[in-house]
Amino acid sequence: MPQEAPFEQPGPTKYCIFGCGTIGYNIILELAKENERVIVVDMDETRVRNLRDQKFDAYQRDITSAEMLTGLPLFEIAFVMTGSGDANLAAVIAIKQRYPAVQIVARSIDPVNGQKLTAAGAEFVLYPPEVVARSAILQIKKQHSSRISQRLFTLLAGWEGTLGIITHKNPDPDAISSAMALAEIAKHANPKSLTTRIFYEGNIGHQENRTFVNLLDIKMEHLTVEALQKCTYLALVDSSAPGVNNDIPLQTKMNIVIDHHKDGRHMATQSTFVDIRPGVGATASILTQYLQELDVPVDKRVATALLYGIRTDTKEFKRNVTPQDLNYAGFLLPLTDADLLDKIMSPSMSQETLDVIGTAIKERSIQSGYLFANVGYVMNRDALPQAADILITLEGVNTALVYGITDTAIVISARNRDIRLHIGNALSEAFGDIGDAGGHPNMAAAMLPLHYFGKVENKVQLLEFVIEPLLKKFKDLVGLEKTAKRSDAKGDNGL
Repeated sequence: MPQEAPFEQPGPTKYCIFGCGTIGYNIILELAKENERVIVVDMDETRVRNLRDQKFDAYQRDITSAEMLTGLPLFEIAFVMTGSGDANLAAVIAIKQRYPAVQIVARSIDPVNGQKLTAAGAEFVLYPPEVVARSAILQIKKQHSSRISQRLFTLLAGWEGTLGIITHKNPDPDAISSAMALAEIAKHANPKSLTTRIFYEGNIGHQENRTFVNLLDIKMEHLTVEALQKCTYLALVDSSAPGVNNDIPLQTKMNIVIDHHKDGRHMATQSTFVDIRPGVGATASILTQYLQELDVPVDKRVATALLYGIRTDTKEFKRNVTPQDLNYAGFLLPLTDADLLDKIMSPSMSQETLDVIGTAIKERSIQSGYLFANVGYVMNRDALPQAADILITLEGVNTALVYGITDTAIVISARNRDIRLHIGNALSEAFGDIGDAGGHPNMAAAMLPLHYFGKVENKVQLLEFVIEPLLKKFKDLVGLEKTAKRSDAKGDNGL
């Protein structure tokens, strides 16, 4: 049996490795690179001797024995890494009984063993096959994203002419900041031969969005047929294809499509470059990744715009947010203009927005947790989502639909807290055949064009005439009409 006296090492012991197989040994080597003091416990005499020959502080112990900890220096963190599930469980129990404050990372041999280790007090349970799988997926995703970024850069570097970057209709900060970032990448890739123009349809009505554009001095142009014809190349950001939340003709070829939504009705298969990631919280996150991967310098305007775009589309990192979104926000934060960001987030509210919110509150009706509010004629459609954000917070309300009418369309803004309902899919199924509709599980919108009915002067009366048949499609889809009939039947039986 090898000598038990430990080698002299300065400073307190932080790590103790129990079990020095392949995994345990690699942990030791990684810690040694950081000059950390490590003690090692293993039951194999030859292995302990070899470790001591390498100047490691090693002890021979039976890890399943109650005497395993006797004579060991104190430690703060334990890695329990043997190939035996029973031995690891016994070690975790022994360590926690004697040193409750010690943090333990334990290796499990299967999910059931992992549950036992967690119950015994292990702070982190390591299941090697799962770790390898996650690492493999992470690495291939990193490599894939790097290739996508390089492909975009190479594409832009080889073009000559004008790149028209188009946002979705009535663009929000996510769409606008994404367009800004794409223009910045194009400028960096091809400063001599490629110019960019940013286009939008509709209007920028939300007070925060107007403040955002004005304070950041963002140059945007209204999209026209003539403007499209002057562009050599076209890019679409925060929209998955022509005709999806935009009035671009369906046959229009988009050279670049970048979005975090996926619309099943239209696919941008004819585009040269397509990057659609439904799992990401904001298109601004995708563009931020491009900037990182390509090492493109990010000035304060672009960084501030992108961070605000991610924040607004994830509702302050509380909605549809992913770890990647948080990582990109962390990258952007030190590059932003904090004072400018504060001004953007604290705009004054217009009188019309206040009136729309007041009307929505006054005109609300609630049926089985569904709230419906008719705000009538509106000039600023961006007031509707602000009203929906307020109404969804009402007690007893799980889903809120606020609707109104403009000169050209019926607009609906929806918010949802019912985990059984994907409100984006519901609106798409109910209204997708007559207009643009869709969104996320907890927020969505629909815009139903008036077409020839746009010539009707009394828009409020027109809305009242057509809205009930439209809402019936939604109510039938979510089963609301059936619920109402069952309630009526119960009431009749009780009479």
